[in-house]
Amino acid sequence: MIRITQLKLPVEHTALQLKEKIAKELRIPVEQVQSYEIVKRSVDARKLPITFVYQIDVKTSQEYKILSKGRHNNIMSSKPISYTYPEPGNCLLKVPPVIVGSGPAGLFCAYVLARQGYHPLILERGDEALTRKEKVDFFWKSGVLDPNSNVQFGEGGAGTFSDGKLNTLVKDPHGRNKEVLRIFVEAGAPASILYEQKPHLGTDLLIKILQNLRGRIEDMGGEFRFRSQMTNIRIEAGEVKALEINKKEWIPVQTLILAIGHSARDTFFMLNEKALIMEPKSFAVGVRIEHPQKMITKAQYGENPPGILGAANYKLTHKLSNGRGVYSFCMCPGGYVVNASSEKGRLAVNGMSYRNRSGENANSALIVTVTPEDYREYHQDGTSHILDGIAFQRRLEELAWQSCQGKIPLQLYNDFAKDQKSISLGDVHPCIKGEYELSNVRRILPPIIGDSLCEGIRAFGKKIPGFDRPDALISGVESRTSSPVRIVRDEEKESSVRGIYPCGEGTGYAGGITSAAMDGLVIAEAVCKKYMNC
Repeated sequence: MIRITQLKLPVEHTALQLKEKIAKELRIPVEQVQSYEIVKRSVDARKLPITFVYQIDVKTSQEYKILSKGRHNNIMSSKPISYTYPEPGNCLLKVPPVIVGSGPAGLFCAYVLARQGYHPLILERGDEALTRKEKVDFFWKSGVLDPNSNVQFGEGGAGTFSDGKLNTLVKDPHGRNKEVLRIFVEAGAPASILYEQKPHLGTDLLIKILQNLRGRIEDMGGEFRFRSQMTNIRIEAGEVKALEINKKEWIPVQTLILAIGHSARDTFFMLNEKALIMEPKSFAVGVRIEHPQKMITKAQYGENPPGILGAANYKLTHKLSNGRGVYSFCMCPGGYVVNASSEKGRLAVNGMSYRNRSGENANSALIVTVTPEDYREYHQDGTSHILDGIAFQRRLEELAWQSCQGKIPLQLYNDFAKDQKSISLGDVHPCIKGEYELSNVRRILPPIIGDSLCEGIRAFGKKIPGFDRPDALISGVESRTSSPVRIVRDEEKESSVRGIYPCGEGTGYAGGITSAAMDGLVIAEAVCKKYMNC
């Protein structure tokens, strides 16, 4: 196989033009291009005309002849990496493995275990995807929250109500990333996610995919139990023996995979009481900011860009004068700010997009990293210092809830910079799921965070014209960017309690849908390597 890199074509090219370009690059007739596969496609908008930049794997009978000449730095031999499913180990598995959580980490772990004959049991505290969507929609309309089935909890995890981005920076010598994307396609995702540089699915498509993925896991022998929260565990001689469901039912467990998500605060407290070794970690907090999507697209692509490009996104970072960094996170082109609360009396926001990204506004989290030293002052008596990050998150969310009595607090950037309550909107009108009210978002945040965001927005205005426009909309608080704790695991991926495998974003080992799913594969491999299948 031959790989061609840096192959450029105008974005509105045809399939025939791509094949002709491949042949021209290889200096062979078009008919000698037997087949090709797009490995990656990115957009180069640095100058007009905007182009697609490809990596292409090509099959041709002229491979040896082409490679032997060594004419171009962008033409090379390619040996695509294929994911290898794990072989079973030697230890006896007396009961099927139990997976707590049906987010990306839990689902993809379940997929591998089911495929390899381990018949996993998946426990999910929330509802299946369609029922969950109904409850979330009802919450956004009424403000009535189901603490166990919301934007954070339920089938698909927190990523279900997001932009559904599938890109990751995780190094991948084992082909896990491609296998995750292949499984998504198998479950109904468009094949283009296999090669797009920044693939995304959108909430509406994700819900359908989740249903298909669950069906596939069940067909292979997995079992799902919804509205089933792990409320306790039994440990004997340093080894997990059983777990409690909904404070009513105990089941035996030999292998327990914790794919609990970053918002399972009650679970973290329970695990801490059971003396699992955990450690506090840095995470980030901030706000959501909204701009007109047309403004962002014009800044990124120019006037009248080709429609195939869709709504433009951005990624911004800035080193602050105080030594901290401020950056955009979970950017949602043509998306919505959403009320992402999961605890009564506390309010958090997130962003989401539908597949077509057709909303009027672009929104993104703007966040600043906080360390254990920053949030130690929020320590609550009678709790472990390991959980201080949760206390910090909760305090910010309580202030956000109190600001507008459960409605999302909203503020114009100009008023945020002046630390004064907004009393009217400008030309930017909010795209928000859930009730909102004009307020003073800055008062919710610690001064160091508010000051850092102001400096960062001014800096970003020099990179994207209009980013610091006075009527840009700020809402808060964005507090659930990642888990505030990490459950320590060893080289075999087990925690300090034998038989417990921390997995995914919630336990500190991932940061997004794809990386969490990849970690699910990692844990499934560890279980398979140790145990015989059922």
